[in-house]
Amino acid sequence: MRSLAPLAVVLGAAIALTACTPGTPPGPGPSPSQAPSTSTAFAVRVASLKGPTTMGMVSLMDQASRGGAQQPYTFTVSGTPDAVSGPLVAGDYDVALIPVNLAAVLYNKTNGGVKLAAVAVLGVLYVVTGDPGVKTLADLKGKTITNSGKGTTPQFVIDKVLANAGLANDVTVNYVSQPTEQASALNTTPTSIQVLPEPYVTAVMAKNPDVHVVADLSAEWQQAVGSPLVTACVAVRTAFATSTPDALAAFMTEYAASVKFVNEHPDQAAPLIVAQGLAPDAATAAAVIPRAHLVALTGADAKSAVSTYLNALYAADPASVGGKLPGDDFYYSA
Repeated sequence: MRSLAPLAVVLGAAIALTACTPGTPPGPGPSPSQAPSTSTAFAVRVASLKGPTTMGMVSLMDQASRGGAQQPYTFTVSGTPDAVSGPLVAGDYDVALIPVNLAAVLYNKTNGGVKLAAVAVLGVLYVVTGDPGVKTLADLKGKTITNSGKGTTPQFVIDKVLANAGLANDVTVNYVSQPTEQASALNTTPTSIQVLPEPYVTAVMAKNPDVHVVADLSAEWQQAVGSPLVTACVAVRTAFATSTPDALAAFMTEYAASVKFVNEHPDQAAPLIVAQGLAPDAATAAAVIPRAHLVALTGADAKSAVSTYLNALYAADPASVGGKLPGDDFYYSA
């Protein structure tokens, strides 16, 4: 968890945030009593990506910065998955919030050295446009749409959704390198049709009220495959989980409480999101939260959704999951 130039600096993957910000950002978080006591003496090292992937964790980050968490933490928020995956494999991080398919790739690369502990984000992709004649997926027939992330989740998702809607041969999809380009295009050509992630969707809609959501691709994916779209997860080093299960349990409990707080109290969570550099202002942050689909999904529900998702990606491109589907031991259980 990468004119619109000032907006891109805030909303894209360009905000430098290397650790939990000290001080007391506005807004309360969940009570520390919600997490179990642990005797862990060292700081659990948590990495994450800028954007919605980190938004569910901001309450815990706030608690930790004020000494209110059940154990010490260090947080590193990076702009690209590569900045997280290497250090995670090297043992520099204990827990990482990363794309689900990247967790599968790392599991395969390390022969089981990385596991998936929870689903963190169900999906943040939307089809948006300012074209008043495009209101539903069916209206995309004969149209050209723009997407980013060719060869990655955004492509796999739109391909599956269009195929399910019977539009695979009736819609032209062009690709650009970054969603910032798409957001700029909507500013200059509002009738263009874009597959855009949050928080860009909220930012663009705030600038132009004619821009509207044509389709929530999380809902469309669910309809297409019968399972939730799962795009980001909580991954953990197997060695850390095995050697310090209490520390991991404490993190998972505090993380779940943080996600619950963010979802249930968006107005209070919004300033915490802004304080971490994940949105330009509280109004934008509060608007993003319900469309970011933040969760802390574990157990059989997580395994079922992730397995379905990885199977779909594997069918499209085996390399997207590391060349083979992960085994059952990919899914961490306490």
